[in-house]
Amino acid sequence: MGFGQGVSGINAAAANLDVIGNNIANANTVGYKQSTAQFADVYAGTNIGLGTKVNTVIQSFTQGSISSSNNSLDVAITSGNGFYRLVNADGGVYYSRNGQFQRQADGSLTNAQGLQLTGYPAGTAAGGSVQPQPLVVSNTNMPPVATTKLTAQFQLNSSNTVPATAFASAPGALPTSGMYNYATSFTVYDSLGNAKQMTAYFAKQAAGPGTTAGGSDWNLYVTDPSGNLTGGSPMAMQFNSAGVLTSPTAATAPSFTMPAANGAAAMSVAVDLTGTTQYGVTSGTNSLSQNGYASGSLLSFAVQGDGTIVGSYSNQQTQNLGQIVLVGFADPQGLKPSGDNVWQATGTSGAPLVGTAGGSLGTLQANAVEDSNVDLSASLVNLIVAQRNYQANAQTIKAQDQVMQTLVNM
Repeated sequence: MGFGQGVSGINAAAANLDVIGNNIANANTVGYKQSTAQFADVYAGTNIGLGTKVNTVIQSFTQGSISSSNNSLDVAITSGNGFYRLVNADGGVYYSRNGQFQRQADGSLTNAQGLQLTGYPAGTAAGGSVQPQPLVVSNTNMPPVATTKLTAQFQLNSSNTVPATAFASAPGALPTSGMYNYATSFTVYDSLGNAKQMTAYFAKQAAGPGTTAGGSDWNLYVTDPSGNLTGGSPMAMQFNSAGVLTSPTAATAPSFTMPAANGAAAMSVAVDLTGTTQYGVTSGTNSLSQNGYASGSLLSFAVQGDGTIVGSYSNQQTQNLGQIVLVGFADPQGLKPSGDNVWQATGTSGAPLVGTAGGSLGTLQANAVEDSNVDLSASLVNLIVAQRNYQANAQTIKAQDQVMQTLVNM
């Protein structure tokens, strides 16, 4: 008689209790994947088994439920089997489903253990030979962009008459109301981001030889903040008898220019007047926009579904700050658990397949976390079953002991 079968059963049941207990302990661990112990019988050249053993412990990588969060850097992977790619200070690579990140003083994005989240820096396209690197959300100001195009739609009153005085403008001698029919101001930005308040003046002209029959001519004058006429002024405009602008067109848009000043480069701004009309109603500005802006400081940022991190700046502009990568594996079961909610790749898991959010890797959801996928109710039932199994194996040892005692007493 032997005690081996009962001992192996107790050891296996104890291991199963450990696995179930670990699942229960991590029921509230974000990104945790529950484990299951698998067993195998033991034979050694005999028809009578020698007991059991723990064959392996596997993890279930099914997705946990998604819970909302107030932290913009809490990001959940949804509808996919991807992992975040993290690196430590020594360059070691780890993988995680826990999307609870923090922004450090240097702008790097890390998990609670200090592992850095990786991705593609702003301006870098994914694919090819580009390798993921630690993402940094910098506090550096967004650089300014000089205005190069003004897009505007005006309505000019067809009943206006030609101004009595020829248009003229200079510092200290700004145009008088008798020199124009309508005026409006707008802002442009130089190469250093300085805002410049410009003024547009519209003056009706006497019919010229190039005027469409029944149409009207106008001149557009643009002055700088000091009152100087800009280069390119005046800009001639022609309308047909239906009040539609026939010249200039978008393809022949004129430009006004300003020389370099105060360290900023010279400016040339194309003026697209497409949609401007001349009807018998009061003059006005229907729309006006330009493509320049001043420098801006970072106010906030958010993670998009494709992993792109978009920053919002004080100049009302947005800018891409990088893109989070996700990684897939041919066999996630082959990943090696390393604690702290991370895994490492092994030969069994296969090489990491780096990509961006979307498709089988899943999409990203900001202000959310992926809960543990532990089924607490099922785990408690399994705990009872494992406990009974432990007790039953202990009973086989007790029975063997009683039989042995009977033999000794004969």
